[in-house]
Amino acid sequence: MIIRADSLASVPWKNGGGITREIASGPAGASFDAFAWRLSLADVASDGAFSTFAGVDRVLVLLDGAGMRLTEAHGRVHALDAPLAMARFAGETSIHATLHRGPTRDFNVMVRRDRARATVNIGRASCSLELEHDVSFLFCAHGCIDIKLAAGTRHTLEAGDTFRVDRATEMECVAEDGASWLHIGIDML
Repeated sequence: MIIRADSLASVPWKNGGGITREIASGPAGASFDAFAWRLSLADVASDGAFSTFAGVDRVLVLLDGAGMRLTEAHGRVHALDAPLAMARFAGETSIHATLHRGPTRDFNVMVRRDRARATVNIGRASCSLELEHDVSFLFCAHGCIDIKLAAGTRHTLEAGDTFRVDRATEMECVAEDGASWLHIGIDML
């Protein structure tokens, strides 16, 4: 199933400090307090505190913008200073974001650690993928990607589009020059 970028609805952040666009969640339509896993895009326009999510593991990937610095309350720093830079942290951690030079767009993966696990891999070239997770996603971060499933079905993803697969399968991913993508695998516990 393809989830097109222009179909994503804007939703206020849990702390009210910005807007997020949910790509998918499990169970579908679950609230911020009830999801097992959640994938979303966020536009960060100013410095500020991140929403906290007790019991949730998070992965944040910088998609666009000059980047930001995430500072945890106890001093640990995550530097997201180039496109596709990644940070992993616990959702209950108090984090303050400082933008480098203007707004950013970020990809966010959240899993409730007692219910699910997530893997996030970044790709910048054509490849074959074995999708063996309970649910897998291929997100086109930049450029254009053609995908071909083992059954012969073909799809094209533009920047911001996501392909969802709910069963084990093989996929060929053909990335145009300069294209990049994220592969997210979610496994239920």
